[in-house]
Amino acid sequence: MRRRSVSLLGLAGLLALPLTVLPQAQAADGLVSTGKAVTASSVETSAFGPGLAVDGSAATRWASLEGVDPQWIRIDLGANHTISRVKLNWEDAYGKTYRIQTSADGTTWSDVYSTTTGDGATDDLTVSGSGRYVRMYGTGRGTAYGYSLWEFEVYGAPTGTGGGGGTAVPFGSHLRPYAAGMLKPSGSQATLDQKVVDYYNRWKSAFVRQNCGNGWYQIISPDADHPYVAEAQGYGMVVAATMAGADPDAKKIFDGLVKWKIDHPSAVNPNLLAAEQDVNCRSVNGGDGATDGDMDVAYGLLLADKQWGSTGTYNYKDLALKHIAAIKKDELNPTTKLLKLGDWSSSGDQYYYITRTSDWMVDHFRAFRTASGDTTWDAVRTAHQTQISRLQSTYASGTGLLPDFVVDTNTTPRPAPGQVLEDPNDGAYWWNACRTPWRIADDAVTSGDATSLAAARKLNSWIKTKTGGDPNKIAIGYKLNGTQISAGSEAAFFAPFAVAAMTDSGSQAWLDALWNKMLATPIDTSSYFSASIQLQVMITASGNHWVP
Repeated sequence: MRRRSVSLLGLAGLLALPLTVLPQAQAADGLVSTGKAVTASSVETSAFGPGLAVDGSAATRWASLEGVDPQWIRIDLGANHTISRVKLNWEDAYGKTYRIQTSADGTTWSDVYSTTTGDGATDDLTVSGSGRYVRMYGTGRGTAYGYSLWEFEVYGAPTGTGGGGGTAVPFGSHLRPYAAGMLKPSGSQATLDQKVVDYYNRWKSAFVRQNCGNGWYQIISPDADHPYVAEAQGYGMVVAATMAGADPDAKKIFDGLVKWKIDHPSAVNPNLLAAEQDVNCRSVNGGDGATDGDMDVAYGLLLADKQWGSTGTYNYKDLALKHIAAIKKDELNPTTKLLKLGDWSSSGDQYYYITRTSDWMVDHFRAFRTASGDTTWDAVRTAHQTQISRLQSTYASGTGLLPDFVVDTNTTPRPAPGQVLEDPNDGAYWWNACRTPWRIADDAVTSGDATSLAAARKLNSWIKTKTGGDPNKIAIGYKLNGTQISAGSEAAFFAPFAVAAMTDSGSQAWLDALWNKMLATPIDTSSYFSASIQLQVMITASGNHWVP
């Protein structure tokens, strides 16, 4: 496309500075931004990822979406630095009105430079500030296009204070590496990260709401029985804590979800979250809890404690420990050590020895054990992993598929013989169990656990062979023997297999095909379920899932 010609040096920006633009302090400060983790508000195409602005090459560049303000690009220096100089090498699409900002935590920003008269080319700016994060925040484009930088250079020196009390594991930092041998989709890390940020921004626009006042945030669930369900809030808490650093509003959203959780307690155990709320934001259907939502709420609180600490508005660690203890008391069968369906099921009722396989979040059990010090969670993890292996070998030896529900957990656990809670396919790989490849493989890639790896690889081997390596052929539901239930394509069914594919060294092409399938699938704004699953799968596939 046609661009304007390169302008002369941006004099207007420099005139706002002292004429002695190279003080001695700069001589001692080095270039600290090259190769660091970078995120951006958008990219024009995948060929212009934000990492290209810190790769040391003047032949590659980041470019934002065209015609949209504001836009930003943010560098994570990895630790707190004093910042003395910022150099912007603009492409033709430049910022006329922009700010250079620093932050200790990726949430609260301080301006160290601003201009309304930028004219492109190179802006070599003397600044004075400190922070772990530095960003260019553009509010006025100099052309009809977007913002584009050949290079974004930050000069300074570490202060020795680590993260400055800010976000401990910002999105894109990859501070918690996966087990050895795990795959990621092909392409640069910066491009993978940016694809997740792009999808997250669309997910956030579609499902994050403040419909009820009171300082609450909610994740809306248009495809559920009620507009607000615990499962969605749990997804939201995990996602918000994980995306901290990429989204400056992550902590604000998380705290609004925490307030929602506190103000909508389960009627059975007030340390748990009531499962369903109506359009008036009131808990309905007895106000009791659902295990899947509570598992993610507790996990999200542990993530938040590691990200931001627990000395702010909410003591995340204390809330997490109370939530974990409540799950143990009212959502765990003390005899089988398997999760119950919710806190509403009690000894003697027909559901007491039924469990839902999509609740079996093995990495969550590990996090609960670490945070609480309670060895019960070791036994819980082992019990669930044992059942995963046994169900695969006994009932799905050719596929590795798990059923939505397992019955008779006190004697010989087996797939539901028909409808026991939701659907005639309760004993099949259906709308609950579709998440199990993701949940099992999340533990496999982060822990390297042999049992989780074996289960994930069994699933991966079957689905890759079943479809001939074509993710478009992943159906909506299967009997445990692999017989297709329904035609069509749904993110809730195809996306989870991407995490399983990460565990197999021979599945790079298959993983790439699944990743590209996700990128090519428009977000379904009518389904928080599929969109939230795909987002969390993309977080893991890009190397950004971590266990607190």
